Amino acid sequence: MPRGDGRLTHALDPSAPGPQDACGVFGVWAPGEEVAKLTYFGLYALQHRGQEAAGIAVSDGASVVVYKDLGLVSQVFDESTLGSLRGHLAVGHTRYSTTGASTWENAQPTFRTTDAGTGLALCHNGNLVNTQELASKAADAGVPGAFTATTDSDLVTALIAARPDMSIEAAAMEVLPQLRGAFSFTFMDEDTLYAARDPQGVRPLVLGRLERGWVVASETAALDIVGASVVREVEPGELLAIDENGLRSQHFAPAEPKGCVFEYVYLARPDTTIGGRGVHAARVEIGRRLAKEHPADADLVIPVPESGTPAAVGYAEASGIPYGLGLVKNSYVGRTFIQPSQTIRQLGIRLKLNPLRDVIRGKRLVVVDDSIVRGNTQRALIRMLREAGALEVHVRISSPPVKWPCFYGIDFASRAELVANGLDVDGVRASINADSLGYVSEQGLIAATEQPATRLCTACFTGEYPIPLGEAGMLGKHVLEGIGRTPMPRVGPPPQDAERAVSGWTGQQAGSPAVSGGADDALRRP
Repeated sequence: MPRGDGRLTHALDPSAPGPQDACGVFGVWAPGEEVAKLTYFGLYALQHRGQEAAGIAVSDGASVVVYKDLGLVSQVFDESTLGSLRGHLAVGHTRYSTTGASTWENAQPTFRTTDAGTGLALCHNGNLVNTQELASKAADAGVPGAFTATTDSDLVTALIAARPDMSIEAAAMEVLPQLRGAFSFTFMDEDTLYAARDPQGVRPLVLGRLERGWVVASETAALDIVGASVVREVEPGELLAIDENGLRSQHFAPAEPKGCVFEYVYLARPDTTIGGRGVHAARVEIGRRLAKEHPADADLVIPVPESGTPAAVGYAEASGIPYGLGLVKNSYVGRTFIQPSQTIRQLGIRLKLNPLRDVIRGKRLVVVDDSIVRGNTQRALIRMLREAGALEVHVRISSPPVKWPCFYGIDFASRAELVANGLDVDGVRASINADSLGYVSEQGLIAATEQPATRLCTACFTGEYPIPLGEAGMLGKHVLEGIGRTPMPRVGPPPQDAERAVSGWTGQQAGSPAVSGGADDALRRP
């Protein structure tokens, strides 16, 4: 089946989706500006972080209106739709599903009406690890509408909205400390824009200034595109509120920074800055360190576009081997909703990448890529390069071996499917049929980010998760799907065998918990 974003990737090779991005969030408070259009262009700059669904919520001070749908930002919104979304503040979201299936109900912003009649729209980047625990508490407390969708984000919205006789801000200060996992939120009511980041600051979130307002976004590149100047990052454990009285800040938890190192490797745009370090510069430096750690006797360095390009530039600089373009990427194949025929599907990677035969024929190549997950893509790529006349193919990877799944907002394969989990480096080399294989060391990667190792999450390389994960059975992308149909273990003290069903389920059964991928059953599988 085609994905919600229409990409062919999974349909072409269902067993080999690459690391899927986190979501993108955006928020703007700017009276006198066309906030819906600012949000549209902000989401456009964040499209790489999620392509399954997009949505915008706008307030004119009297009511909150939400418009969302499945598809890319440019498919969901047109000029007339944006023109109808009038107001002075807005939040927006572009989604990759890390909890809950890719359905309309799970698109964001999520929305609730509080007991006081206030609208609440929320956007979430990241993934909680205590979702089932929160769902149990919500069911026990009879939180209204807690299960109208199957996402952790929707559940958080319901929990904040369910605080009677309390402002959104006060309710958020009660709910946010209960959340465990990765979250960068933008949310709003009729008058105020809010932004919050988990105490570890796993996912990025930045604050920007407009001439007549404020902006918050997942990446600085989104601030650039709307003409906002970067003020600072939202601090881990911080809640910001922006309204007609200006900006105010309070902390709901002490900061324990553990930013995702994979943002530097792959997720973030190269023109984004994280922690004061430009992502492009970090990736070029990773390439330089890769060349020193794993030199190769070769004629040409080529990237796997686009994510391998900066590291390939760095590798060429440090090694003295000429840099060249040996692969051409079709940027548009990933945007079609047409199901490929079997004949086309057999072409596999050629739908996305095609070799420049005149460039690579008779050459010994260094091929630089960002990561190896299952190895299927690299295997097909190397076969294609050899068929095009490459004499040798030396693969260099700008991240350490990915051996563990991510539970904080990146959808890797389950642990059993990660090729580096079952094979050593030479085993992976043989599996993909490369002449040599080298990964940058964890120390080299961290040094390139210019961040202290203590402030980075490297769990996908080391298996050391900075935020406790809890029980294996309470994790996974589909943790809220099927609630109310099968008993769910009680959270809390013994007796451990006490079971009950969560009440209040009104959502759709969307997707199957048996589908592999992501962190679904990664702790229970070998």
